[in-house]
Amino acid sequence: MGAYLDTYQQSLADPEWFWRDAAGGVEWERMPIRVLDRDNPPFYRWFPDAELNTCHNALDRHVRQGRGDDVALIYDSPVTNSLNKYTFRQMLDEVARFAGALRALGVERGDRVVVYMAMVPEAVIAMLACARLGAVHSVVFGGFGPKELAARIDDAKPKVVVATSCGIEPTRVVPYKPLLDAAIDEASHKPARCVILQRPQAPGELRDGDISWADAVAEATAVEAVPVAATDPLYILYTSGTTGRPKGIVRDNGGHAVALTWSMANIFDCGPGDVFWAASDVGWVVGHSYIVYAPLLAGATTVLYEGKPVGTPDAGAFWRVVADHGVNVMFAAPTAIRAIRKEDPDGARIDRARLRSLRTLFLAGERLDPQTYEWAGERLGVPVVDNWWQTETGWPIAASPRGLEELPTKPGSPSVPVPGYDVQVLAGDGSPAAAGTDGAIVIKLPMPPGCLPTLWGDDERFIQSYLAAFPGYYLSGDGGRFDDDGYLYVMGRTDDVINVAGHRLSTGAMEEVLASHPAVAECAVIGVDDEIKGQVPRGFVVLKAGVSTAAATVSAELVQLVRDRIGAVASLRSVQVVAALPKTRSGKILRRTMRGIADGREEPVPSTIEDASVLDALRPVLRTL
Repeated sequence: MGAYLDTYQQSLADPEWFWRDAAGGVEWERMPIRVLDRDNPPFYRWFPDAELNTCHNALDRHVRQGRGDDVALIYDSPVTNSLNKYTFRQMLDEVARFAGALRALGVERGDRVVVYMAMVPEAVIAMLACARLGAVHSVVFGGFGPKELAARIDDAKPKVVVATSCGIEPTRVVPYKPLLDAAIDEASHKPARCVILQRPQAPGELRDGDISWADAVAEATAVEAVPVAATDPLYILYTSGTTGRPKGIVRDNGGHAVALTWSMANIFDCGPGDVFWAASDVGWVVGHSYIVYAPLLAGATTVLYEGKPVGTPDAGAFWRVVADHGVNVMFAAPTAIRAIRKEDPDGARIDRARLRSLRTLFLAGERLDPQTYEWAGERLGVPVVDNWWQTETGWPIAASPRGLEELPTKPGSPSVPVPGYDVQVLAGDGSPAAAGTDGAIVIKLPMPPGCLPTLWGDDERFIQSYLAAFPGYYLSGDGGRFDDDGYLYVMGRTDDVINVAGHRLSTGAMEEVLASHPAVAECAVIGVDDEIKGQVPRGFVVLKAGVSTAAATVSAELVQLVRDRIGAVASLRSVQVVAALPKTRSGKILRRTMRGIADGREEPVPSTIEDASVLDALRPVLRTL
């Protein structure tokens, strides 16, 4: 760990020097003199006296540097059979004009704009147009129900909502406009105007105050980028709160631009001329960071994909995109690769000869099981890099930093802490946990640039949610351990540690064992209430396509496998084969919802669920002990 370790130690020993140097990768309207404001802990602020514009850094500067004809964005939509490419100059023209349209509707610096759109180029254009004006965008995943959308409208209080008339799934069209209308009717706050991008598959009915995207831009005048304070918010991204009230994660402009620019070069080893594809959605943090902002800040080409890993049309969809567009660096969720592996376990649809452009596959979003890690590496023949981060941090906390040093990777580990993050594992009493011992994963304050400075309009909730458990540290909510080499192992949410007859057991460790079985494509282990032992684990597995072994046989083998690997103390007596596991649209398995149903509670269907019918089918299984 030569270059990495030197850089990491520098970042912790003198963070002001380290991030002042990194700030050189960004163009400033007013250069930062002061790097870190420590005057009001725990509310730290990066580059407090500086000014810049994020959109200028993503578009204008590349055009001015002579790269206007380079491709900035590739839109690939198998669900509409569309393919469009936008140069940096074309993107700048579109963004500047839509920023003018928003200004004509009354949007100015500091105003909020809710973006409720499908995976279309106009979603990226709307986000960058807000950034150009110094307005604050809040992207809500397209298709969220009216209640969830209304809650976000009431919290952000947008002046304007920008929406597509519909979203398009592989087997259906989802009208968004009726959902938006219902949300506005329910919300206490009423946006002044709505801009609707009419899609031919399901145009929406315009109400008073609505204007079509085409009409809004028809008479609009392009506007220049507005300098804002580095500490001004760029966006609000809501996560589901445990109280039912969404938490608005705030991202500032300056720290965000510096951190993401640094990450592209040093973690992803990607820059001008490269093609970067994050197979996510703009509604999630990965979409914000690595579809929209980071690639464009770095001058790379970004791919916007409106499709699925399977079903559009088959399990070769991802590899077709890589081959067609010469993708150099790919970022996806482990669940997407597991879905592909389930449908194509032998990798028959992977043609390495057509994938020569691909250098690295990065996976994040939930725990990467060793079997998926090994399958992808063997089939693709490129390094597979697990990385771990959160909506709150905005960029990776732990990864193998390919641009600094090509560290060896280890199955089950997202490798090492990224420079800037003082990652520690603490025991329940706040003392450091020894190597090999599980504990709470925390980050010592101040966190690096790009991480949330607070929650929107709720400093106290920010403190109580993240900082109160271990004063001086940010609580990640994940548990895990370091090994003797300094590699981090993230075993899952701390509320996924169950107490079986006084023994604290990780459901993530049990899932690792289940996933090692050759017949298993996906799995989940949850802890359910038990009168005698307090809690007992229950396992659920989805089998790979083509597996002919009887479900009862697989189940018995899995129970024995856990007993052999972990021991009888695990008390895993039940592993059920199911057709599918309920997931969010970003690929996270809904373990908490499953646990609540198994314990007999009437759990509402989460707004983030990808397919509610999967949960409906699983309900009777969960309630059968």
